[in-house]
Amino acid sequence: MINKVRYWVIIPAAGVGARMGTDKPKQYITIKNKTILEHTLGCFLQREDIEAVIVAIAKEDSYWSELDVSNNKKIIKAAGGKERFESVLNSLKVLIDKADENDWVLVHDAARPCLNQMAIDRLLNELSQHEVGGILGLPCRDTMKRANVSGEIESTVEREQLWNAQTPQMFRFRKLLSALEKVVENKVMVTDEAMAMELAGYKPLLIKGHPENIKITHKDDLQYAEMYL
Repeated sequence: MINKVRYWVIIPAAGVGARMGTDKPKQYITIKNKTILEHTLGCFLQREDIEAVIVAIAKEDSYWSELDVSNNKKIIKAAGGKERFESVLNSLKVLIDKADENDWVLVHDAARPCLNQMAIDRLLNELSQHEVGGILGLPCRDTMKRANVSGEIESTVEREQLWNAQTPQMFRFRKLLSALEKVVENKVMVTDEAMAMELAGYKPLLIKGHPENIKITHKDDLQYAEMYL
């Protein structure tokens, strides 16, 4: 009998959100009567095809336990790391005794609460037979410029093959675990899971996302997130 491939979600939520300039981590800012993190978790918790959601929380976090969602039976808590990839790796290690090597793992930013269900469906469907996995993203529309350290334009970059990366980023469990272990072993800094997979020699697939799937980084982003939600 062939085991059914399962889907797991990892939400690295150990960041402090320094660029927001607020008195709390940005994932705990409230929009429309819920924290950003609660909105983000809500994108996955109601889906029957998601086995569990692993949330990586910083050791010093005093906000998580105050949320009702922290008691949800579908959520597994993991230790947050100093860097994003460390939180993801810690979360993957929590799954070692639970996930099969070909299970899918979706890693999604805690500060992307506006992800729609159609994009998740598209990601799962288009990658279902892929050996590696891929990410949501959008082709660049604007003219791209490369600047020097003084902020002056040095060149115009061809945008034809450029994409803006989004999340979720979805990969096979064992391949992603091995790729991130190599990152740690080689002391390389990566900014997303796709970069770790690229360094391991894989070619993730780009799946079209949607413009509303913004990452809340600055205070100005809050008004857009509230509108989209």
